[in-house]
Amino acid sequence: MASAYKIQEHKFDMVVVGAGGAGLRATFGLAQKGLKTACITKVFPTRSHTVAAQGGISAALGNMGEDDWRYHFFDTVKGSDWLGDQDAIEYMCKEAIPAIIELEHQGVPFSRTDEGKIYQRPFGGMTTKYGEGPPAQRTCAAADRTGHAILHTLYQQSLAHDAQFFIEYFALDLIMDETGACRGVLALDMAEGTLHLFRAQGTVLATGGYGRAYFSATSAHTCTGDGGGMALRAGLGLQDMEFVQFHPTGIYGAGCLITEGVRGEGGILRNSNGERFMERYAPSVKDLAPRDMVSRSMTIEIREGRGVGEHKDHILLDLTHLGPEVIHEKLPGIAESARIFANVDVEKEPIPVIPTVHYNMGGIPTNYHGEVVQLKNGNPDAVVEGLYAIGEAACVSVHGANRLGSNSLLDLVVFGRAVANRCAETITPGGPHAKLPADACDEALARLDKLRNASGSTPTSVIRDKMQRTMQADAAVFRTGETLSDGVRKMREIHALFADVKVSDRSLIWNSDLIETYELSNLLSQALATIVSAENRTESRGAHAREDFPTRNDVEWQKHTLCYVDEKGTTSIDYRPVHNYTLTDDVAYVPPKERKY
Repeated sequence: MASAYKIQEHKFDMVVVGAGGAGLRATFGLAQKGLKTACITKVFPTRSHTVAAQGGISAALGNMGEDDWRYHFFDTVKGSDWLGDQDAIEYMCKEAIPAIIELEHQGVPFSRTDEGKIYQRPFGGMTTKYGEGPPAQRTCAAADRTGHAILHTLYQQSLAHDAQFFIEYFALDLIMDETGACRGVLALDMAEGTLHLFRAQGTVLATGGYGRAYFSATSAHTCTGDGGGMALRAGLGLQDMEFVQFHPTGIYGAGCLITEGVRGEGGILRNSNGERFMERYAPSVKDLAPRDMVSRSMTIEIREGRGVGEHKDHILLDLTHLGPEVIHEKLPGIAESARIFANVDVEKEPIPVIPTVHYNMGGIPTNYHGEVVQLKNGNPDAVVEGLYAIGEAACVSVHGANRLGSNSLLDLVVFGRAVANRCAETITPGGPHAKLPADACDEALARLDKLRNASGSTPTSVIRDKMQRTMQADAAVFRTGETLSDGVRKMREIHALFADVKVSDRSLIWNSDLIETYELSNLLSQALATIVSAENRTESRGAHAREDFPTRNDVEWQKHTLCYVDEKGTTSIDYRPVHNYTLTDDVAYVPPKERKY
């Protein structure tokens, strides 16, 4: 059956899958270095989810007060709850400064201070003097539309450097050879229904997170973790999948994001008594505590009966005291979102908010060059030849168990740039391609044929709804062994139900039914990896909060989880050590201690 499909072959030095902030920074960087680069993306580049990033991008520029990248390093290690790799964190925080200056020179329209410097706002968990000083103003912002500004700039720069875009192409599977090296990717042109094999010396996965495995998420409907799904099918393990970040302030009912920048500008969370309750949970930084802490504090307030509204099931975010000037200048998009999605005028009334799934700390394990690594023959850092991963799809582990706000845009830009720098050193422009066996695409084609002709009795949407509701209920802000084991049982049943999926459209042209089925398959395997890894980790750390194991256990659990999921839904778990060392002597290793603010 596979032979019935015609495949068009393309040869590039590098192929990037995904056109968000990470994908575009890599695409533009690779093209700038003289490598022939293709970027394939399932949505138009400026529609990628990075466009929704509001609050800003962190770098210790010191434009608004004293700062130092070493403070940023310390905050990120502490924010990660000592699960982050300190060599990668050092690299990110140090490289943040030149990376942001480059963005400015490439044309990102940052907001400005009176003297014309890049405007920086405070963000959760960002401090000075290694946590002893006042909050740092470290988050560079373009009003509350920073992701939008960065994405458009990077797309323009990619076009200016002659990168080739294949827009509205859906990546089906990685093409691996018998040595376990990646040789390219098979993709479907959704508009024409044609298949394309992109041969490359290097393939970069920049496909974003899998937030849509949950019922309520700030992620766009396109955030289906396609890179992670392809990596699992290629036999690779995913790292630290149990760590899912809930953003404290999604609009109640809509899930739409209200940036942490609101609290950075002075917004206050209040319970039904009108009390500023964060003073009790994080006395030194209050509403600017890290996201995992704020989400848990809000959940406790709701549980203890101090929630707001008819069902006492949400919290209020109060901006009324900020005044119209601050709101119009610094938070115009938020005022608009609150009006549209919550029917609230933020100058006069607070916004109803609730913790909402926002970010995946876990993903495809990589080193700080963006090279994918796996545990092989006892080597935890064995590089997978020809495969790279960056952004939310990856786990360089700069975020560890909990990402600090405004470190994600930084992660995209720094590691997109790192991949370009690495490939410029290791890949010869126009170099020869390794030979591919004639049957290299057979498995991927057989899968396509099977899904396209799937004639079970359960529609894709029904399976997806079951998965999302189970994840929302059983892999939430607070977890217990009981809810997790129940969730694992249910998720295994839901994963098995995929064998009975029903696809009603048999065509290949604009077959949204087929594409959503592929996306569901990617989500299912990662949802299963998440809940299995969460049940397995018997401690609380960062975003993974277990009520039956409330403390962090560094003796047993300061290690990365690796979870493998095969097509049948069989899971297995292994571990990689956390990098408890820095890259250089410019900064010292930070030993674990209690994480409080």
